[in-house]
Amino acid sequence: MPWSKLKKLAISLPIAVAATLTLVVINELGFRHSLEALNQVEQTQSLRNSVTQLLQSMLDAETGHRGYLLTGDERYLEPYEQAISTVNTNLDQLRTLVVNSNADLSEFAQLSRQISRKLSEMDLSLRLRRDGNEDAWKFVLSTDVGLENMQAVRQHAKQIITYSATEMNKDQSKIRQSLLLSRLGISAISAIGLLAFYMYLRQTTALQKANEHQQASLEAERARLEGLVRARTESLSELASHLQQVREDERGHLARELHDELGALLTAAKLDVARLKSRMTVEGPEVAERLKHLTETLNGVIALKRRIIEDLRPSSLSNLGLTAALEILTREFADRASLDVQINIEQVTLPEPTQLTIYRMVQESLNNIVKYAGAKQVLVTVHNYPTHVAVQIRDDGGGFDLASVRRSAHGLLGMRHRVEAAGGRLTVESKLNEGTVVSAIIPVMPAAPALTDAAI
Repeated sequence: MPWSKLKKLAISLPIAVAATLTLVVINELGFRHSLEALNQVEQTQSLRNSVTQLLQSMLDAETGHRGYLLTGDERYLEPYEQAISTVNTNLDQLRTLVVNSNADLSEFAQLSRQISRKLSEMDLSLRLRRDGNEDAWKFVLSTDVGLENMQAVRQHAKQIITYSATEMNKDQSKIRQSLLLSRLGISAISAIGLLAFYMYLRQTTALQKANEHQQASLEAERARLEGLVRARTESLSELASHLQQVREDERGHLARELHDELGALLTAAKLDVARLKSRMTVEGPEVAERLKHLTETLNGVIALKRRIIEDLRPSSLSNLGLTAALEILTREFADRASLDVQINIEQVTLPEPTQLTIYRMVQESLNNIVKYAGAKQVLVTVHNYPTHVAVQIRDDGGGFDLASVRRSAHGLLGMRHRVEAAGGRLTVESKLNEGTVVSAIIPVMPAAPALTDAAI
């Protein structure tokens, strides 16, 4: 990966991590502020409820008190006493809420004093009523002291309620600010995340394009190298074909030289020996023995010359055709190697170069059987098909492991090259102690020109 792309990736990744951490921090701060504001709202609401309950208890106490004073019925005292008990409880709760909140303590103190005055005023008139002092309690009832005290209680309670409403509005404003902050933070972080994702997509696309470009470059380089290998292989194949052609030409040339020159010399020598033998008047035993030995030697040399010529360039192939040449080759091979060689050869019509390819393949296979196989029976078959000729050499020798064949085994490589040069395909099947089968499929019309005996 180029250094510039790594640098961009190193920049965008910390941005994404920082954006994520910022979003977490904003959410956490918003949650804490909202939770704190909610707690304040709950306390303010509790304070407001407590003040409301306190006023309700005062009203209940005043109602029971007036009912008893006007009627003298003791049943009005029960709600009065319950209201007085509730007022004291409400005062204790309100005191706790005021201390724990930021409420005005002076307002609570004044409210508490006014409630105490009101309660004292009601208690005084109640005692006067119970003592039978009619004028006194009526006088107390007729004054505006109770009304003033009650209005003062309501006024101070209203101030506390107003304060609680103000605090609640402030807390609600804090909650709205926290929600707005979280909203803005989430929006900003989302935008940053989208930007980081966009940058990531761009970098990924650029990286993919770079990889595709690099892959295309590698493909082009591989194609170029494959072309070079193919061209070099074709060049080496052409060189091998040329060397095989030169070898066959040299064999043909040497065979002709041996046939013409050496054959003429040996024939002349044999004629000279016969002429000398016919002109000798006195033929001693020793001379006759020497002439006989010389004649046998010349005959052996002529036979050796004929065998060498046939190995170099079989005249039977040119004069009699492939079928007869293979019959002669297998028969001589069986005689020399003392093996049971069976043949099943059909008559085929092929160009001379292809016939030579098949002949050399069979010849090389038989030589390998003699050298390495240790076989007792050999089967050579040639079958003619409309489009190709199938050749197979099968033996019952020791076989070999195909995976262990050395690269220096030029015999198999030479056979394969000959068959492939004729447009065919060579296969070798062998297993240890199960013999070997060499097969070739050669088309009737070869795909490429094969080896010939013509001069280059």
